[in-house]
Formats: sequence, C-alpha cells, structure tokens
Amino acid sequence: MSSARINRSEARVIAEEEFRRFAGLLATLSDDEWSQPTDCTGWDVRKMALHVLGSADAQASVRVFVHQFRRGLPLNKQIDSHHWVDGMNELQIRERSHLSNDEIVAQLAAMGPKAVEGRWRTPLPMRYLPMPFGPPIGWVPLKYLLDVGFTRDVWAHRIDISAAIGRPMELSADHDGRLVADIVAEWGSIHGQPYELVLEGVAGGKFSQRVQGAGVEGAGVDGERVEIDAVDFIRTLSGRLPGQGVLAHPLPL
Repeated sequence: MSSARINRSEARVIAEEEFRRFAGLLATLSDDEWSQPTDCTGWDVRKMALHVLGSADAQASVRVFVHQFRRGLPLNKQIDSHHWVDGMNELQIRERSHLSNDEIVAQLAAMGPKAVEGRWRTPLPMRYLPMPFGPPIGWVPLKYLLDVGFTRDVWAHRIDISAAIGRPMELSADHDGRLVADIVAEWGSIHGQPYELVLEGVAGGKFSQRVQGAGVEGAGVDGERVEIDAVDFIRTLSGRLPGQGVLAHPLPL
C-alpha cells in the first residue's frame, strides 16, 4: 500500500473532519464516561476534551495562542512537565474547568471549523518559523503543526477516549487510513530501518520499507515483519502501548 504523504489541500479536509468526529464522540458520552481515566497520565476524558478545546481556541486566534504561550510556560515548573507544551496544555484545562460537559461539546463543535480556518490563514512566512518538536522529530517548520500535527493530536485523543470508554472507534479508510499511512511514511523515514507492516482493520493496510544492506540480523533487506491492528500501531508509536523491535521506534502524537 502506498504511504504517500498528506498534501495541504487534503490536510484541510481531514482536519475539518477530525474535529467533527471528535465533537461527535463527546456528544455521545455518559456522565460516567466523562470521568474515565485515559492513557495520558493525570487526564480523564473530561480533561482531555478541555485540552482539545483549548488548543482549538489557540489555533483559531493568534491572541489566544500568545496568551496561552506566555501564561502556560511558567506552569511547567509547577507540574510534572516533559515537554515545553505541557504548561500550555495545563493552562488550557484550568481556564476551561468551569464549563459543563454540554458546554464543552457545544463550544468544540463551533470552534473546530474556526481552528482550521485560523491555521490555514497563517501568513506564508510564519508557516516556516522553526519549532522545537522534540526527539525524534527535532526542529520542524510551524507548517508541520498547522497541516498535520494539530490534527494528529485531536485524532490521537479520539483514540484515547475510545479506548478509555471501551467503545469501537469510528474509522474509515479515506480519513483514519490516510492519517495512518502518513504517519507510517514519516516514521519510516525517521528511523530508516527496513520493515514489512501488516496493519489490520479499516484504517490499516500493508506497508514496507526496503533498505539495501541494512545489516539487520535475521531480517535481510526486507526487515522485520509485524502484524498489528492499525490503531494499536498508533498507540504503540505514541507510547500508549509498549513496543519491541521496529515498533520500539517512537513517533510522538
């Protein structure tokens, strides 16, 4: 299966659809499901939703982003921070903690399209400002976040919530499958090792990377063969599930 990267026009369609799906999932949650713990330490479903809403607010408004950046960075000293964005995430949650669950759903449904519009109207020079994403990605232009990074974040948290409440996730090949393929392509280019992936489920497919003379013991140029559910593959790369062999190479989402 081709692991062609998502282009910018496609990225916008996917971003809009992911916000719609995320808000749609929240609208179905029971009171008990809002309080379920997630794979993200310290976050239940409600806090995760507040983070996604706060991030969407910042994507829609430069003023809000600057506010979150200036007020959020100092919070890294108060919390168990592992990345510079942790303080911003914490501020997003704290400043919206007064919202009812119904208000979270309504605001996110309204804010999603505005967030995407805000990302796509970012001036061209700003889109190439270097941003420290952290290992193994390193420094990337801001457009990495604007085009796919923010969408992956919302999508990964929809995966988290679906896992937390024990429900099957809404999946389709033209949406989730494209996110999976895009991640496979980037992940493979970063670690550079050969592999043969069989990702099961609606969002899955078959992917491979051949590296001539890779020198991987017992694997040859075709690399390690891995069969795994596509969503579990994503959870593994992002550290939600443990990974061995080629799956030990992370890709933060």
